[in-house]
Amino acid sequence: MDNFWQKLERPFFVLAPMADVTDMAFRQIIVSCGKPDVLYTEFVSCDGLCSEKGKLKLMPHLRFKENERPIVAQFFGSKPENFYTCAQLAVELGFDGIDINMGCPDKSVEKQGAGAMLINNPKLAQEIIRETKKGGDKLPVSVKTRLGYNKIITKEWVSYLLESEPAAIIIHGRTRKEVSSVPAHWDEIGVAKEIAKNAKTLIIGNGDVVDLNDAKKKARDYNLDGIMVGRGIFTNPWFFSDEGGPVFSGSDSFKKTPEQRIELMLEHLDNFEKLWGSNGKFDTMKKFFKVYISGFDGAKELRTKLMVVKNKQEVVDILAKTM
Repeated sequence: MDNFWQKLERPFFVLAPMADVTDMAFRQIIVSCGKPDVLYTEFVSCDGLCSEKGKLKLMPHLRFKENERPIVAQFFGSKPENFYTCAQLAVELGFDGIDINMGCPDKSVEKQGAGAMLINNPKLAQEIIRETKKGGDKLPVSVKTRLGYNKIITKEWVSYLLESEPAAIIIHGRTRKEVSSVPAHWDEIGVAKEIAKNAKTLIIGNGDVVDLNDAKKKARDYNLDGIMVGRGIFTNPWFFSDEGGPVFSGSDSFKKTPEQRIELMLEHLDNFEKLWGSNGKFDTMKKFFKVYISGFDGAKELRTKLMVVKNKQEVVDILAKTM
């Protein structure tokens, strides 16, 4: 199989993996609004996928459609043998790439020795990359990580990762200790690119990207191969659209009406119900209401009403009475 990363026009733009956010239901919305160059699944537990009961529960997180390609499956864990097994699964399911999460600060993930905790265990991190490559046959393997754990150690950490020759390293511009409480250190992401200048590994920056123009500027300023966008998508589902610009205060050609945003939300609700069922985890869907119901008179009051609903039909009923 080909390494799709090397075929992308640079700089390229990537939708970040986000738990309970970037499932197929939401990715289809992003594709319809303006597709990024690369899409990621939510992160999925290797340990869970390697148990019969866990696999059954987690498989919907790995569903995707052909219009999402290239699409990367992201896994988290700390057992190299389970990464090998999950890499084989990624091949079987037809993914274009595999990503290893080495940056998640969630305590339940870190208790497993996974996520950002791997920054403190570089030898294990290297072994996980090697086993994922073996299991993934020729699928490109990337790593999403941070600048360090308690302090910035960009040079040491990135050098360790480069020894295992991942296809790409995505760097969130903060340490684990900083979480998201300080501005991203883009200068350090630039340092990572300099360290990797003679390697085949691509360097992708992540953190505090406000719009597509900002993404292009950061790629240019720090000589990066690509930019990954996470939280920025919550204020603008059209983030990756060629039109660019803010949704609520942009030019007349781009500014979206309340009706357009509500129509998009209803489409998302349809997708969500198809993926998770009418009795699915509907509370997860509520975090998206602010994405769509914002920036117009009465939006806050409408969101308040929607926060108590239990299914799509109740949303439709409230909208019929309100709009």
